[in-house]
Amino acid sequence: MVDELDRKILRVLEEDGRASFTDIAKRLSLHESTIRKRVLALLKKQVIRKFSVVLDPSKIGLNSVAIVGINVEPVKIIEVAQKLCDIPEIKYVATSTGDHMIMTEIWAEHGRGLTKLISEKIGTIEGVKELCPSIILEKLKY
Repeated sequence: MVDELDRKILRVLEEDGRASFTDIAKRLSLHESTIRKRVLALLKKQVIRKFSVVLDPSKIGLNSVAIVGINVEPVKIIEVAQKLCDIPEIKYVATSTGDHMIMTEIWAEHGRGLTKLISEKIGTIEGVKELCPSIILEKLKY
């Protein structure tokens, strides 16, 4: 699906998603048009799904970050996961195997806000059986 050149381009973009085609071309000693065509092809194939910004939640007043494992009635897993995607404070949602059926990352202003979100918004979704929050002390790699 991707070759070594694509991987090099992707590594540059992972380091700096704002790098221009010209910047990437210089770093890899290639022509700008080659990089542009490759990146557009990677977007079309959905290898690159989107360009985004990585925020530091504490810098915007969100000082409680938690990974929350959620167990649900098996027939409700997709329905619950979709409802979780609609909650703005939930930054990440994935279905999984292992200890929990759904894993989320939640950002809140403080512990009380996190508790309220877990009990009033997530805990009330039909099909949710168990919530297992773990507070993140420090994120070392993004």
